[in-house]
Amino acid sequence: MKQDNLRIYLTLLLTVVVAAVSGSRRGEQGLIGYPGGKCYMYRLTLRDKVGTSLSLAQPERFLSKKAIARRRRQGIAVDSTDLPVSPVYIRQIEAEGVQVVAVSKWNNTVLVRDRELSHLENLATLPFVVGHQKVFTSPDSIRPLSRRVRYQPDLQVLDTTIHDYYGVGKAQIESLNGRRLHDHGLTGKGMTIAVLDAGFMNVDKIPAFKDVNILGTRNFVAGYDDDVYKQMDHGTKTLSAIATNRPSVFVGTAPRAGFWLLRCEDYLTESSAEEDFWIAAAEFADSVGVDIISSSLGYHGFDDKLTSYHYADLDGRTAPISRAAARLAHKGIVLVNSAGNDGMGPWKKINVPADAPDILTVGAIAPDSINAAFSSIGPAADGRVKPDVMAYGCPTSVVSGRGYITQDTGTSFACPLVAGMVACLWQGLPGRTALEIIDIVRRAGNNARTPDNIMGYGIPDFWAAYQQHVAENRN
Repeated sequence: MKQDNLRIYLTLLLTVVVAAVSGSRRGEQGLIGYPGGKCYMYRLTLRDKVGTSLSLAQPERFLSKKAIARRRRQGIAVDSTDLPVSPVYIRQIEAEGVQVVAVSKWNNTVLVRDRELSHLENLATLPFVVGHQKVFTSPDSIRPLSRRVRYQPDLQVLDTTIHDYYGVGKAQIESLNGRRLHDHGLTGKGMTIAVLDAGFMNVDKIPAFKDVNILGTRNFVAGYDDDVYKQMDHGTKTLSAIATNRPSVFVGTAPRAGFWLLRCEDYLTESSAEEDFWIAAAEFADSVGVDIISSSLGYHGFDDKLTSYHYADLDGRTAPISRAAARLAHKGIVLVNSAGNDGMGPWKKINVPADAPDILTVGAIAPDSINAAFSSIGPAADGRVKPDVMAYGCPTSVVSGRGYITQDTGTSFACPLVAGMVACLWQGLPGRTALEIIDIVRRAGNNARTPDNIMGYGIPDFWAAYQQHVAENRN
């Protein structure tokens, strides 16, 4: 009897071990190589822009008519930062056998990629290269990429008793007093918003987005194809908070605006190279003439810890992404960026580019108008108040990549609410500059008299802001 029990025990043990080994192997087999294969990326800072045939006297050769008109309307001159990176330098870099995957004319940098680290290290000897930093090492393997999922053909709301034109969007737009702007005909019409995110799964398929005015899409993440609709629905959700227009079910904050959908986040890794992708997307948005950028992205800790940021770096000048973000208002664009969700962790502070000056950094509140515990706080390292304003983010009603209305939590979803409202406000105050709009929104906050580094300037009242400045224009 004891021998039989021992035999049974050993059989069961062997079964468990075999199953564990088999499962481990299946897990290993389930991993895939990084898109484009093993590689490294370096950021090169260039000396100047010598060699370009383009001239500031002919900005139409490198900026759209809409981008030029936006500058002129706000009294902004086209300057040397607008000139593209030297094509002569780019050709010389490519002649070294490496791939150029992102370019920034504002920072005068080039992001290059290659499978051989030595090829990239040798670029430091080029006479026009004045800065040289490794910003990405691909992992040996990654989990499989997310793929399109089946979507629901009709928006469905589960367990709700809301009976209102805005449907599940009622509370989040009314918290910003945006309904009054819509009632006044200010729904974002004529304004252009670029949404920078990680992917917009099924936006091209879900009927809820059928009437959204999508002006174009672009992918800026190296190693992936141009289809921004295949993977990751974080951008689907952020877009929905602004653009959804299904009366009595869900209406967003600027349903009549036009949208560029720009993928610049590699959701499988975390590296400083994503700063370069974001900058390339922002500069593209500028070149096609957008008015507002909604960016629910932020960075501080990277897979390569040596490249991670410290709190002292959050001064709006250290991180390349923050330097680019700080330029946007001076190009005539309002950047609305999420604050980050580190309030309950050891970091606690905002991320980059949320530290940039002359942008609207958005934190999250709960329905009781109190800041969400996870919402990142300020100040910036140089003492500036951050976040700037607050909006619903705990939770926010959004549309998922499956085509369902759901509730999601994070400053990522507070950010687009404000971006949409900025579009509506600016539609009603077309003579104002980007810097003026940012100031108007801050001063419309319910904490504007005593701004702090938890709530910033508070929850903005967009209708009050509009009324006040329309009255000022009349006087």
